[in-house]
Amino acid sequence: MATNEEVVRNVDAEAYDPDKPQQYGEAFPPLAPAATFGAVGPNLNVAMEKTIWSNKMTMKTSTCTQVFTVPMEERRYKEFNEQSFGDETDQAKICKEIMARNNVSIEMSCAKDQSLTVVIHGKDQNVMKARREIVSRLQTQANTLLKIPREHHRFILGKSGKKLQELELATQTKITIPRPEENSDMIKITGTKEGIDKARHEIQITSDEQAKLAFERLPVPKVYHPFICGPKNDNIKKWIEETGAKIHMPPPSVMKDEIVVSGEVEGVLKCKANIMKIYEEKKRKCQTVSVEVRKSQHKYIIGPRGNGVHEILAATGVSVEVPPVDSSLETITLRGEQDKLGPALTMVYSKANSVVFAEVMAATWLHKYVIGRQGANVRRITEQFSKVHIEFTDGADKIIVEGPPEEVESAVKELEAVVKDLQSRMDFTEVNIDQRFHKHIIGKAGQNITRIKNDTGVSIKIPSDTEHSNIIRIEGDPKGVIQAKEELMEMAQRMENEKSKDILIEQRFHRSIIGARGENIREIRDRFNQVQITFPDPGKKSDIVTLRGPKNDVDKCFKHLSQLQQDMVASNYQAHVHIFKDFHKNVIGKGGATIRKIREDTNTKIDLPSEDSESDVILITGKKADVEAARAQIEAIQKDLANIKEAVVTIPHKLHNSIIGAKGRLIRAIMEECGGVIIRFPSEGNVSDKVIIRGPTADVENAKSQLMELASEKQQSSFTAEVRAKPEYHRFLIGRGGTNIRKVREKTGARVIFPSSEDQDQELISIIGKKESVDMAKVELEGLIKNLDNIVEGEMNVDPKHHRHFVARRGEVLRQIAEQYGGVTVSFPRSGVKSDRVVIKGSKDCVEGAKKRIQEIVSDLDSQVTMDCVIQQHHHRTVMGTRGSNVQEITRNYDVGIKFPERPIANGDKENKDGGMVNGEVNGEMQNSSDQSPKKNDIIVITGKLENCEQAKEALLALVPITDEMTIRYDFHRFIIGQQGKDVRRMMKEYDVNISIPPAMDHCETVKVTGPPANVRRALAALSDRCEELEREMEDRELKSFQLTIEVDNSLHPKIIGRRGAVISKIRKDHDVNIQFPNRDDSAQNTITITGYEKATQAAKEDILKIVQEYEEMVTMECTVDHRVHPRIIGARGRNIRKLMEQFKVDVRFPRSESDHPDLIFITGAEEAVAECQDYLLNIEEEFLQDVIDQEAMRQLTQPPSRQVGGGKGQPESKHGFVVTGAPWHVVPDTTSVEEFPSFGAVTNPNPGHAWGPPAFGKK
Repeated sequence: MATNEEVVRNVDAEAYDPDKPQQYGEAFPPLAPAATFGAVGPNLNVAMEKTIWSNKMTMKTSTCTQVFTVPMEERRYKEFNEQSFGDETDQAKICKEIMARNNVSIEMSCAKDQSLTVVIHGKDQNVMKARREIVSRLQTQANTLLKIPREHHRFILGKSGKKLQELELATQTKITIPRPEENSDMIKITGTKEGIDKARHEIQITSDEQAKLAFERLPVPKVYHPFICGPKNDNIKKWIEETGAKIHMPPPSVMKDEIVVSGEVEGVLKCKANIMKIYEEKKRKCQTVSVEVRKSQHKYIIGPRGNGVHEILAATGVSVEVPPVDSSLETITLRGEQDKLGPALTMVYSKANSVVFAEVMAATWLHKYVIGRQGANVRRITEQFSKVHIEFTDGADKIIVEGPPEEVESAVKELEAVVKDLQSRMDFTEVNIDQRFHKHIIGKAGQNITRIKNDTGVSIKIPSDTEHSNIIRIEGDPKGVIQAKEELMEMAQRMENEKSKDILIEQRFHRSIIGARGENIREIRDRFNQVQITFPDPGKKSDIVTLRGPKNDVDKCFKHLSQLQQDMVASNYQAHVHIFKDFHKNVIGKGGATIRKIREDTNTKIDLPSEDSESDVILITGKKADVEAARAQIEAIQKDLANIKEAVVTIPHKLHNSIIGAKGRLIRAIMEECGGVIIRFPSEGNVSDKVIIRGPTADVENAKSQLMELASEKQQSSFTAEVRAKPEYHRFLIGRGGTNIRKVREKTGARVIFPSSEDQDQELISIIGKKESVDMAKVELEGLIKNLDNIVEGEMNVDPKHHRHFVARRGEVLRQIAEQYGGVTVSFPRSGVKSDRVVIKGSKDCVEGAKKRIQEIVSDLDSQVTMDCVIQQHHHRTVMGTRGSNVQEITRNYDVGIKFPERPIANGDKENKDGGMVNGEVNGEMQNSSDQSPKKNDIIVITGKLENCEQAKEALLALVPITDEMTIRYDFHRFIIGQQGKDVRRMMKEYDVNISIPPAMDHCETVKVTGPPANVRRALAALSDRCEELEREMEDRELKSFQLTIEVDNSLHPKIIGRRGAVISKIRKDHDVNIQFPNRDDSAQNTITITGYEKATQAAKEDILKIVQEYEEMVTMECTVDHRVHPRIIGARGRNIRKLMEQFKVDVRFPRSESDHPDLIFITGAEEAVAECQDYLLNIEEEFLQDVIDQEAMRQLTQPPSRQVGGGKGQPESKHGFVVTGAPWHVVPDTTSVEEFPSFGAVTNPNPGHAWGPPAFGKK
C-alpha cells in the first residue's frame, strides 16, 4: 500500500487512450504571434475599408404586379350584363378560387371593346402560377403540334422536368412531350395564341442548339488510355481548352475500351483526330516488359494520388500498369517504345526500393505504452524522422516501421529503447474471477476499482458484460500488479462467501424505513456496514427489499428489518368507524379540542371525511389496542348525543359472504332500509360469528330481525353435498341443452354445480340446497353415474349412403355424439366394406342415447330435399356477406346446406359444359329472354328438410339488395354526412346498407339507400327521424337567435362583467343566453347585445338593469391617503382590501403607479358605507404616518455622524472597472487604454508588439 508521504504514479497516465478527450490547450494550441500592421503597410487599412464599407446592401422587393389583357374574341366567358345586379359571375368565382389557392390579389375590369384587363398582385412565384391558371380558365385555348427530333426532347424537359415547368410558367401554356415508348416526334402546345408562339420559339431554339452538337464513341483499348490522357491528364485538358468539347475517359477501376467525346461538331472532330492519331502511333510502336515487385512496394511505385506513375510517364513516355489492390498478383507491366523501357524500368526499381520495412518485437499489451499518453512517444519519433511511418497491429507482438533506409534504422533504435525500458519496469497478469462479481469489484460509480488503481498505480481492465469473460487483466509495476491481484482475489473470495436474501416489506413502509433524507436507512447501514440493502423503485410497486453481504450479517439485518416491519404493522393498524355525519362536528369539538384530546390520549391518527364528502367513515390509525380505545371513545360520543343502541347478532361465519352479497349490495340495502344503521361484520381473517348492529333503537331491531331472517333462509338453503363422476360423464349428466340436469333440479329443487375448466378437481360435482332436496338429488345423480359405469356394446343398422355424413370432416359428427353421451365409441365399417352394421360401446344409458341420436340424424338425412333459389349472380357477393357471414348464419339457424354456383367465365372465353356461353349465346343464336329458363350462374342450391329449405330460401331472398330513394332537403345533407363522413358511415355500418348522397355541386335532394329490403326500410326510417330532428333543431336555432339590445353606460360594463367574468357568466348560465359587449373600436360603446330565446333575453335584460340600478344609486367619493400606506391597506395578495370591501360593502380603487395623483383613492358604494370606509382609511393613514415619523426620528438619533446624509465622504469608486470571469481571459482590462478601447472615429498609432485583443490562452 502507498503511504501518505509517497505518491504512487498511475500507469494509466503513461498509456495511450483513444477514447479520452484532449485538453483545451492540446486541442486548440496558442497561435503564433500575429503579424504587425507595420509589416503589411498602411494600405491594409484602405483595403479593409474598401471591402467592408463599400459593399452596400442590395434590396429587392418580394412582391410584384402583373397586368395583361384578354381580347374579347379570346374570352371564354362573354358575360355582357347577363347576370342580375349583385350576382356572382362564373369568372368571378374562378378568380376567387385562384386567389385563395395562390395567396394573391386579382382585380378585373372590362373595357368598352369588351376586352378583359386583369391585374395580379403578390409574390413573384405565386403571381406566375396565378396568371397561368387565369389564362387557362378564362381565355379560350388553342393548340398546335411541333415536330422536334426525339433525341432533343430531354433537353427541352431539363433535369427532373424543371426546364419544361419554367417554360410553361413563362408562356402560360401546357406543353405535352410524348413518352419514350410512344415513338413519336410531335410535341403538343396548348394555350393562347400569344403563349403558343412564345413556346414554339423557345422550343425551336433549344432544338436548333442541340442540332449543332455531335457525339462520338471511340473504340480505344484501355491499355492506351494513359498515353492519350498524358501525364496528369495534360493532353485532355489541352484539347478541352482548345475545342470546348467534353472528353469522358473511363476511371481506372472501370475496364471499358472506349472514349466518349461530345460537343460542337468541329471540336468533336478535332479531338477525335488527335486521340486516334496517338492511339495508332502507340499501337504501332509500343512493346511491353513485365517485372515482379513485392505487393507491399506497389504503393511506392504508384505514389500519392498516382504521382509516381505520372512522373515515369512524363520522363520516359512509358505507361506503368500496376495490378489492383485487391489482386494477389505482383507482376507490374511497362508499356512503351523499346528504347524508353530501360530508363522506365530503372525508375520503377528506384521507387520500389526507396522505402524499407523493419520490425520491432513488442508484446501487444505494451503497444499502448509505446504509443504514450496522447501519442507522445510516437509523435516524438515521427517528428524526428519525418519520412518514417510506424504501424501498430492489433493481436500482433510486433511494430512495423517503414520509410527511407537511413531513417528506419534510427527509428527502430529509438523504439527498441522505449520497449526495453517498458519491459524492465512493467509486468502484467490475468486473474480469473466469476463475471457475476465484476460489478461489485468495480463498485458504485467505480469507487472500488479506482481506489485499487490509485493505491497500486496499475491499469486494470475488466471485460464488459457482453464479452461473457471472467478474465481481468492487470498491467503496470510488478509490485503493484502483485498487490492489485491479491486485493482482487481477496474481494472475490469474500463475495463467494456472501449471500443474497429477499425480505417482503409493504411498500407503504419503505419511506418510513428510509427516513427523511435517508437518515434512518443510513443508521441501519452503519450498524450492518457489510450488508448492501436495495429498495425497489417507487414506480415498480414492489414489496421486495434485497439484502446482500456476509451470511451472518445478512441474517442479523434480516431479523432487524423483520422486527422493524412488525412494529410498523402494529403501529399502523387501521379501523373504519361509521359515525352519523351530523355528529362529526361533536367528535371534532370546539376548535378541534375533542379530537385533539382523543389523539393525545390514545396516541393514534384520526382522519375525518371532508364536509362535502358523502362518506360517514372516520379512519383511525395506530396500534391495535390504541385504535380500539379511540374507537370506543368516538362511539361513546355518538351514544351520548343520540338514542343509539348497539346489538350483537350471532350468525355462522360461513354465511357472512352470502349475506353481505356481491360488492356489499345486500347488506347495504338493509342498512339503507333501516334508516342508515351501521352493521359491522368481523374483519377478514377473523372467524368470529358476531355481527354488531349500531343505530337508533327501532332501526336496530328492524335490521336485527331482517338479518336473522336472511341468515335462517341462507342456512336452510346452503346445505352442501358432493358427488364424484368422470369428466367424460359430465356432458351426458347435463344432457343436450341441459335437459337431464334440469329434470333433476325440477324434481328435487336442489342446485347442481359442475366443475369449471379452471377447477383443479374435475371429478367433483357439488349439490347445494335444503337437506332433503340435496339428498334426493345425490341419489338421482349416483344412480345415473352407476348406470354410466356399466359398459355394454350395442349395434344398429345405418344405410351405407349415410356413412359419409358421419365420418366426414375428420369424424366431427361422431365426436359430437361421443361428447354428448358420456364418451361412447361409435364404429362405422371401413371404406370399401359393404356393410350397414354400426357398433356402439359405452354405458347402457349412453349407448341408448347415442342410438337415438344417430336414428334422428339418419331420419333427417332421409327427409332432406334439394331446392333451387334463383338470385341474379351479381347479387351473390352481397347475399353472402363479409366472409360469408350471412350464409353461415342461415345454415346455422335453419340446419341446411347452401351451395353457390361457380363464377361465370368472362365473355365466352370458354364454353360451358352445356354448350352455352355466359353472354347468353347458345350455339351461336340468341334465345328470347322471355322464354329463357334461369341461368345456371343464378341458381343457388339449398339442401335440408323441406320446411327448413323454404325458410332458408326466404331468408336468402330477403338479403337480395334493393335501392330506394328519399327526398332530403339539400341543406340537411352536410349534417347527415357529419364531420369527415363519420355520421353517414356509422349509419351505414349500423343498418348494413349503402347510402349515396349526391355531390354538393349537383344541388340534388334525392338520397339513395341500397341494401336488403328490411335493412333499407330501417335505414329510411332512421333518415326520416334524423330529418325531423334537424327540422326541430333548425326551428330551435331560429327561436334561440332572437336578439335584444340595451343601452348601458360603458363605465358600468366592468361591474356587469364582474371579477373574472363571474357576474356575467352567472347571468349567461342562468338564462342560457349569449351576452356580447362592444369592442374597443365599435362606434356604439354603450350597446349590449343579448341573443337567445325571447323570454330568456328579457329575463337577462332585467338582471342587467337591476345591477345597473344598484350601481347608479351608489356614490363615488375621492379620498386622499398617503401612497406609502396603500400596501398596508391592500395587504398580502390583496387579502386586507378584500376583507375591507366585504366589511363595508363598497368597491375601492387605487391609482396606478404612473398616475399623476398617487395618493387619490376612489370609494364606490352606498353613501353611509362610503363615509364609514373613508373614516376607517384615514384612521389607518394617521396611525401609519405616526409610526413612520417615530421610526425616522429614532433612526436619526441612533445613526453615527459618518452614516448620516451628507455627513461623510462618499464611498470610493471601484478601481477595477468592468471585470469578466469564468473565461480564458482572467486579466482585468484597462478601460483607460485608448488602444484597447478605441473611440469611434479616432485614429490611434498601431502597436507593433501584438495584435489588438486578449492575450493568447495560457499566457499572462
